[in-house]
Amino acid sequence: MCTTCGCGGDGARIEGAAHGHHHHHHDHGHSHAEDSRTIALELDILAKNNAYAAENRSLFAERGILALNLVSSPGSGKTALLVKTIGMLGGRLKSYVVEGDQQTSNDADRIRATGAPAVQINTGKGCHLDAHMVGHAVERLAPTEGSVVFIENVGNLVCPAAFDLGEAHKVAILSVTEGEDKPLKYPDMFAASDLVLLNKSDLLPHLDFDVAETIANARKVNPSVKVLQVSARSGEGMEAWIAWLTAARGMALAGHPLGTAAE
Repeated sequence: MCTTCGCGGDGARIEGAAHGHHHHHHDHGHSHAEDSRTIALELDILAKNNAYAAENRSLFAERGILALNLVSSPGSGKTALLVKTIGMLGGRLKSYVVEGDQQTSNDADRIRATGAPAVQINTGKGCHLDAHMVGHAVERLAPTEGSVVFIENVGNLVCPAAFDLGEAHKVAILSVTEGEDKPLKYPDMFAASDLVLLNKSDLLPHLDFDVAETIANARKVNPSVKVLQVSARSGEGMEAWIAWLTAARGMALAGHPLGTAAE
């Protein structure tokens, strides 16, 4: 996990926020003889993270907000998919975005062009978002009741699997330009995801990608996972994804005062 892979998240910067906002993970001194200390430290980092995640989760619950943690490898097309999704949700549902990236703010700019508010978190060397950073970003976004908060995680299928951000669901985005064995290579992530979006399905005629094998591999890791084929470019499968989103939002609103009015 992250303490052993050498990412400390120490350089994380939330757009427009003072540098000192997030908790610094101290230098971990990676002596491998200190395995037990490393494990204790990992557990400590995860425990702290989970406490922040619980705070985020209760804030989302109070406001009837659907929060989704979007995870993928780099190049899966998740920003393009998100832009298309926000456009399709249009007036039906207010969207907010927390955009995670190591260095740039290009993705947040692309999101804002849709009219959706977005806050960029640059993690520096960090290979995942954590719940504390997300809590600060959500504070800045101040999402309205009954809205959806999309958290676009750093492109990486390893570390984000271990860090709960307080989301209702992890959604793994896997492009058909990647390998069928991705779910087997990154089992923790696919086991933690409730939905897999097979993106760029418009390219299938030009590729040797085996959809059935990919779905079978995802089910080996997570028998109950739902898989949808989508294309942000052609629009294929997008209605099914929007329907999934709408149902998930219904769950977020259940027991919330808006739930009775909105549905």
